[in-house]
Amino acid sequence: MNAPWQTIDISAEVGPTLGARVYKGKHSQKPLPLVLYFHGGAFLGQERPETERPIPRAIANTGAVVVEAEYGEASDFCFPQVLDHACSALRFVDEQRKQLGGTTKSPIFVVGNEAGGNIAAGVALKARDRFPGRLAGQMLLSPLIDPRMTSISMREADIGLRERWADGWRHYMRAVCGGQHPYAAPCECSRLTGVAPALLVTSEDDPLRDETKSYAERLRGAGVRVREQVLPASFGWTGIYREHMGPWIEAVGAGFSAFVDELRSADRARV
Repeated sequence: MNAPWQTIDISAEVGPTLGARVYKGKHSQKPLPLVLYFHGGAFLGQERPETERPIPRAIANTGAVVVEAEYGEASDFCFPQVLDHACSALRFVDEQRKQLGGTTKSPIFVVGNEAGGNIAAGVALKARDRFPGRLAGQMLLSPLIDPRMTSISMREADIGLRERWADGWRHYMRAVCGGQHPYAAPCECSRLTGVAPALLVTSEDDPLRDETKSYAERLRGAGVRVREQVLPASFGWTGIYREHMGPWIEAVGAGFSAFVDELRSADRARV
């Protein structure tokens, strides 16, 4: 049986401490991957559920240790404060590698879905610039990264979901001069070279499909190792926005595990 998640506090450089949950599963292959996970919520916040979130649990069950950071409460889910808090969580995971993963060689990944995918992508960009070599990879699940919201798949989305995302973007970017910043809207970033390897996941019926695939293409064009996963509509992927379980959750765990194995194989080939 899985060990239950535990609640911890993370010291932030600015402001109050951040709440976090740590998920663990059955550990097998070492060094254990360490995952910093950012949940969705359209930049509008949501109460922390009393039960486990499905995505960090699915990843922990592959043998990883997952730290789910409550990145927005102390910053009202606004940029750039949100990213500052998220990077404080990354520093915590880095400093606690041995305690969390049992060895200082544990690779660190950032993972996020929807708005959390935006935060994970922003953390990966900032880590490239300020903490080179700290991240082993990034996993972006339908990342909300384009404030223009003009893609074909977005125009096909449910009106209620589009309105929620539009409200979220206005809230998140309200302090950004001109409404653009590469860390806040990664699709606008013109310099992607050197970013951590990426796994991007979407589905055939996903409203964020086009911006996810476009970002994958741009990363690949910048020389970044990219793995893409486009799930069939039958997997119920859009349930990710409501944390409704379905076949998609098994694909998340399997995709992360395959991504880690691919990077490990690449590292062995370079030795």
